[in-house]
Amino acid sequence: MKKRFTEEQILGFLKQAEAGVPLKELCRSGGFSSVAFYRWRRRYGGMELSEIRRVKELEAENAKLKKLLAETMLDAEALKIALGRKR
Repeated sequence: MKKRFTEEQILGFLKQAEAGVPLKELCRSGGFSSVAFYRWRRRYGGMELSEIRRVKELEAENAKLKKLLAETMLDAEALKIALGRKR
């Protein structure tokens, strides 16, 4: 089963690694894989907690806007079909 970590926990793991804790020891004590660590480092490396939260908010807003755009395009296409196209 996947274990979920909060942004605070992820940032703490990244800071521990920067402080010099060996990666194998950090992964074992935290209960995650080295692949997960490298993914987190690629995504959150060099960020502060407030920046991470802002990125999450922007991603959620972006997903909502994409959904609205898709629904609008679907409605427009349905209207074209319902009204019939000019020949």
